[in-house]
Amino acid sequence: MSTIYSYSANTGFLWKDRPFLQRIRAAKAAGFQALEFHDEAQREALTDVRAVLEETSLPVCGLNVRMGDTAGCAAIAGQADQAHRDFDEALVVAEAIGAGAIHVLAGQAGGEAARAQYLCVLDYACRQTDKTVLIEPICRSKMPLYFLHDVDQAAAIVHDAGHSNLKIMFDWFHVRDESGDVLEAFQRVKSMVGHVQIASWPERSEPSHGELRYTELLKAFAQEGYASPFGCEYTPAGETDAGLAWRL
Repeated sequence: MSTIYSYSANTGFLWKDRPFLQRIRAAKAAGFQALEFHDEAQREALTDVRAVLEETSLPVCGLNVRMGDTAGCAAIAGQADQAHRDFDEALVVAEAIGAGAIHVLAGQAGGEAARAQYLCVLDYACRQTDKTVLIEPICRSKMPLYFLHDVDQAAAIVHDAGHSNLKIMFDWFHVRDESGDVLEAFQRVKSMVGHVQIASWPERSEPSHGELRYTELLKAFAQEGYASPFGCEYTPAGETDAGLAWRL
């Protein structure tokens, strides 16, 4: 399959009816150029993950730290040590499979104490590796208590952390839900963006659904200098393969 843009298949959302390693093979069969994981790889035998990645020759853009029941814990009071362990575990996997980035999830917390702890955990993470460390705003309609919810808040965290390898994971769905104009928000923070994920709004399904003009957005993001794979983190409206015709 030949495409104008490159896309990474998010195994946390696509082919969820299949075991994790089979999702990787499905992404290859469907013509994806890359992969991105939630925290599935930490729950598999590393030798098995490496074997299927060698089999498919798909690079891994990034993976999440352990998510748990609270979507991470880096900003949750009293859980900084656990957040360090979660990052260390994710880093071992990322190094073994050549993943380019690690997403440090904040968890469900709030207030200045949470912000201060999050900055400390991010400082720890950024000092452990030269890989990209990502933070992602998650909209309040999906996760009301999540610490980080909009791109301007994320940009302030990146600025205050002061590490060149700390970047924003920019998800169209979450940004549209919180900030409105997706392209304007990207233009505002693009120097801080490390990865872009795409989905429709308000359904969060295939990008061709909903109100976002995805063909125009893809072109505009490329014109603004984004040249990495677009992460496909959406909930398929039906069977995953049946909904992939939207890719350009």
